[in-house]
Amino acid sequence: MSEDKVLSCIDCGVVHCDKGKGEFPAFCPTTQTVTEEDIAEVKALYQEEENQRSMQAAAGVEYDGYCNLTRVQEIMEYAKRIGAKKIGIATCVGLIRESRMLAKIFRYHGFEVYGVGCKVGCIPKHEIGLPKEHEKLGAHTCNPIMQAKLLNEAGTDLNVVVGLCVGHDSLFYKYSNALVTTAVTKDRVLGHNPVAALYSAEYYYKSKLFPEKEEKSE
Repeated sequence: MSEDKVLSCIDCGVVHCDKGKGEFPAFCPTTQTVTEEDIAEVKALYQEEENQRSMQAAAGVEYDGYCNLTRVQEIMEYAKRIGAKKIGIATCVGLIRESRMLAKIFRYHGFEVYGVGCKVGCIPKHEIGLPKEHEKLGAHTCNPIMQAKLLNEAGTDLNVVVGLCVGHDSLFYKYSNALVTTAVTKDRVLGHNPVAALYSAEYYYKSKLFPEKEEKSE
């Protein structure tokens, strides 16, 4: 381990912050970084109307549906608790069938739904400065900023991401006026189940994720 490596929560093996007691590591942000002023500041932010409504709803969904509700059900329950009537879906066009089913479920439960596909606008990739050769994978760019713009104009109360590409989702989150949650995280290799790579990181996917650590065969 490099001597100048800055340790943080991901390097912790005890996670005593979950219980609020026990011995905390010397690098623990809770005991070494977070100040009373920091705590007071975020407590005040949680009292802001939208933040408080979201936290109350999220806590209630977790408490009432723990290990019982699917994520789709959790999204609907969260939407109800924050008073969302109109749900926006920002979808990858490659998952349009999944988004249609999601919309069908949302509508069945009384929500108004408005969805926008990632290729909306049909803008050629080179027209926004992307390399021309990238058009071999498809001529038109994904358009997360336009997706957010159209959902903003539609007046959605909550937006749901379905399979936007890495980075495209980041821009969608940035430009969405409404709160955003994610129903599906894209992973083309693992059937949109990216955590599988973590479970197999030192076994099946070791060569992909830790190539320099592979043991040379005799």
